Amino acid sequence: MKYNKEEKYILDALERGDMKLSSPSRKEIESIKTAASNTFKKDKRITIRLYDHDFMGIQKKAMEMGIPYQTLISGIIHRYIEGDLKIKTG
Repeated sequence: MKYNKEEKYILDALERGDMKLSSPSRKEIESIKTAASNTFKKDKRITIRLYDHDFMGIQKKAMEMGIPYQTLISGIIHRYIEGDLKIKTG
């Protein structure tokens, strides 16, 4: 796994014993649970039109991954919005 500068600094400090992990408070646990729940809550339904070839390709890729094709489409959109996927420019 590749770490950025800050993550590497934290990992190194933890491994040297310069940093100790603490248990989260009940309030922190509830906050984390709420954030996690909201992260996976899909509350918007949309309809899109795709070329048949693209739809067949999405279905094939999803089947190879063992996930529903809707989950794959949703994941691709999410990754693009978060900046993890980029559009190639000429």
